[in-house]
Amino acid sequence: MIGLGTLIDVSLILVGGFAGMAFGRFINGRIQDTLLKATAVAILFVGISGAMAGMLSLADGGLSAGNTALVVGSLALGSLIGEVLDLERQIDRFGEWLKYATRSNGDAEFVDAFVTASLSVAVGAMSIVGAIQDGTTGDFSTLAVKGAIDALLVCTMTASMGKGCIFAVIPVIVLQGSLTLLASFLQPLMTATALANLSTVGSILIFCIGVDLIWGKTFRVANMLPSVLVAMLAALFM
Repeated sequence: MIGLGTLIDVSLILVGGFAGMAFGRFINGRIQDTLLKATAVAILFVGISGAMAGMLSLADGGLSAGNTALVVGSLALGSLIGEVLDLERQIDRFGEWLKYATRSNGDAEFVDAFVTASLSVAVGAMSIVGAIQDGTTGDFSTLAVKGAIDALLVCTMTASMGKGCIFAVIPVIVLQGSLTLLASFLQPLMTATALANLSTVGSILIFCIGVDLIWGKTFRVANMLPSVLVAMLAALFM
């Protein structure tokens, strides 16, 4: 069944989110802070491992760095595009609308929770690769694995940041659903190099999300999102 992967992913995110809400009511602020930082550390190392896998290779018995120009160029150009479009402000405005629509005006962390969780579960190679696999072959295995990871992540984040995290299902539905529908058209563009570039730059953005969770708003990650597209397009022209 085409689209089953996204349905599984969304369902697991909701299960994780509601479990986090139920669990979060019974823990104090100190434990919530510890959970948030533990999640952030995990996100940091996921980002670091993905970025290093794309930038380091073995050569002559030692490690050799590569793809530096790709990373610098993609992040610089992508961030410039994102700042011009001010994507972060647009996402924040949608978060504010959600806050009003769900009558969560008393939740001061709602928008930040929504944005952070959305970026955490929507950015990454698994979203794109899994959605395309689902759309072309009906193989939902990648998105099912992603859903299990997302459920754990959203559960922990919801317990510490609040119910805004649950609404991360919205960008997941939009992004992965769109990619699934367009999979036949996009599949020829998803070369091995394009996917490798996506994974490398996407992992760096995931690292930035972890930094923001620990040290506060350091990066405007939403405004850096076009970097992933730039990195993928670079594979077509280089």
